[in-house]
Amino acid sequence: MGIFDRFTRKGAKTSETGSPEAGPGESGGADSRPAGDGEAVRSNSGWLGRIRQGLQRTGRLLQTDIRDLFKHDGELVDDTMLDRLFALLVKTDMGAGPAETIRDQVGREFRGRVVQQEDLVRVVRDQLYELLHQEEAPLALQTDPPTVILVVGVNGSGKTTSIAKLARMLIQEGHRVVLGAGDTFRAAAVEQLTIWAERLGAEIVTGPAGSDPASVAHRTVARALESGADVCILDTAGRLQTQSNLMDQLTKIRRVVEKLVPSAPHEVLLVLDATAGQNAISQARGFSDAVQCSGIILSKLDGSAKGGVIIPIRQQFNLPVKFIGVGEKPEDFAPFRPHEFVDALFADGNGPPR
Repeated sequence: MGIFDRFTRKGAKTSETGSPEAGPGESGGADSRPAGDGEAVRSNSGWLGRIRQGLQRTGRLLQTDIRDLFKHDGELVDDTMLDRLFALLVKTDMGAGPAETIRDQVGREFRGRVVQQEDLVRVVRDQLYELLHQEEAPLALQTDPPTVILVVGVNGSGKTTSIAKLARMLIQEGHRVVLGAGDTFRAAAVEQLTIWAERLGAEIVTGPAGSDPASVAHRTVARALESGADVCILDTAGRLQTQSNLMDQLTKIRRVVEKLVPSAPHEVLLVLDATAGQNAISQARGFSDAVQCSGIILSKLDGSAKGGVIIPIRQQFNLPVKFIGVGEKPEDFAPFRPHEFVDALFADGNGPPR
């Protein structure tokens, strides 16, 4: 019996009357679909194996284009070759700035020399390590529970599914979790999170369609306090009538949870969709400014050949990437570790990891 099979046997405890009904998942790719009942954990694959599989599209693009730079056993590093290298790096959606950094380092080391493919890969890899470096950024779990986690992001980013995956991870670690279905303006989001809660054995607090999300947040935190839960995770709306209304609503949610737990929210996680590329950055900038985000969840990396977008996300938001999603399975979610990420991009045989 797989781990997910065991979760489905527990059943959800829901604060609203009525049993969960099957509803549509979030739009926007494979990472948004709840996995079917009885789905087993992939045997002996491990997280590194899953991240390699999830990043195959980006890795294939990067490695194929680097190989294409070499028409012979070695290639002269001149302006033409450096320009081609720059262009292929930009194709991964890492942006012009990081691509220039890597190109310039290759130029400093090899300009005017004939370089072998493995030497070029080494420099690209080392520069990616540097660009993605961040301090360890574990969840700020509180010694005096509950830990309150607010999750924000635009509709279709994989927000609701990322909440479920995060809840699953915490439950596996032995934490008792209460979910708050605060995206009350989208019935599908509430239904989806309810289905997930049933499968995970988590308690969930919901509200009537179109009701005040801050009210749901207040009741969820109150329920977490009452039940002695370790973690309270709050979903939020991804779109209201205007951007200012959305940000006002998120600010209101912060205020109501602070009344119950003065130090809350302890984490504000921003979900970004890797398949949206550079557009994800512009879409989500307002969230970071309005609600003081503490970290990023990058979802749907498996659905994109442009996983390099993680680099400008790290640089422009100045926030740690805390988790990544690389598939549709509940286990395809884990803390972001830069070296594992870069090694996965070059997993098809360009030398051992650093």
